[in-house]
Amino acid sequence: MNVDHRAEDLLRELAPQVLGALVHRYGVFDACEDAVQEALLAAALQWPAEGLPDNPRGWLVTVASRRLVDQVRSEHARRRREDRIALATPQAELLSHAADAASGTDRDDSLALLFLCCHPALSEPSRIALTLRAVGGLTTAQIATAFLVPEATMAQRISRAKQTIKASGMQLRMPEPADHVERLGAVLQVLYLIFNEGYTTTDGADLTAPALSAEALRLTQLLHRLLPDDGEAAGLVALMLLTEARRPARTGPGGDLVPLAEQDRGKWNRRLIAEGVDLISRTLPQGRVGPYQLQAAIAAVHDEAEHVDATDWPQILALYGLLEQVTPNPMVTLNRAVAVAMVQGPAAGLELLVVLESDRRMTRHHRLLATRAHLLELLGEHHAAADAYFDAARRTTSAPERRHLTARAMRLTSAQS
Repeated sequence: MNVDHRAEDLLRELAPQVLGALVHRYGVFDACEDAVQEALLAAALQWPAEGLPDNPRGWLVTVASRRLVDQVRSEHARRRREDRIALATPQAELLSHAADAASGTDRDDSLALLFLCCHPALSEPSRIALTLRAVGGLTTAQIATAFLVPEATMAQRISRAKQTIKASGMQLRMPEPADHVERLGAVLQVLYLIFNEGYTTTDGADLTAPALSAEALRLTQLLHRLLPDDGEAAGLVALMLLTEARRPARTGPGGDLVPLAEQDRGKWNRRLIAEGVDLISRTLPQGRVGPYQLQAAIAAVHDEAEHVDATDWPQILALYGLLEQVTPNPMVTLNRAVAVAMVQGPAAGLELLVVLESDRRMTRHHRLLATRAHLLELLGEHHAAADAYFDAARRTTSAPERRHLTARAMRLTSAQS
């Protein structure tokens, strides 16, 4: 891996740790987040040219701390913020060693940062958006794509969340056990979205961002250890393991997307599959089943099939039916349509897609168009399928997905000529 990619991966991994370290020390979330962003920018410019420092995390914390101190000293309008930091930190510490040089500051506050961003004082959309930004390192555009809303709307949501944290004086600390459940739903959803962004990026030249998925898995495993009896935390860990197991087969030699049905299953990580299957098998019988456990069960059925023709589609269809009852949303319906097509035929799947055409969030979404194209292809309607593939390719923001969908369309077009 070259320095550019190493630096990018490290910055994504270290961003929440550095922000957690600064918020833990200074307690001013919005100012700390600004300072960390400046430090990340400085690193992105310097590290590829000068090489990675011996202690990247310490470098980032030091630079961010200096930027924060410079900020509060130089901006007269922020005098109150300077006073707050001065009260929290002895002046000698501001002037001398790096913020993470003292004993005990190697602690990773990423999980505490997750719970801070998911504080009950924030609206649910704001919690998720802010955490994706602060902990997941996603851009505003990526978060907006995940939520199917305009980028400007998401930017306002994140800004309001920061202002709420600033006004309320929330502290970086783990919530009391009684508060875990209240924040857990938002935390789990954030981790799920971060993992998904790493597994299939919403834009850019690369299909995946492995470091992002790895960080989501690490944080979810920490959460599971914190709440070992929570079925949904365990279910999300299992889902991530079972999904991550397929990563080696998801791309071809040139980085192009390889669909699940065409993947070389010999490349799948059997250790991760065994770990995920074992975890979900132990979790499902223990109590109320939630959406992450159901999705993990679906992933397990896929992963346990030795080849695509051995997939137990009736079981998958039944699980999607349960999932749609537990958490109805257009993406679940879209996936159920594929399962319906595999069990009852592509015409039945296409009938189900008609339901989604009236949902303004999905009408022109590239995944709906790509699914329609696939089912039309199975039905033998190659001209209509090619048109749908081309339409889907125009609407995706992922370059690998665009290449894959265009290639599908071109193949069908060539076969007709």
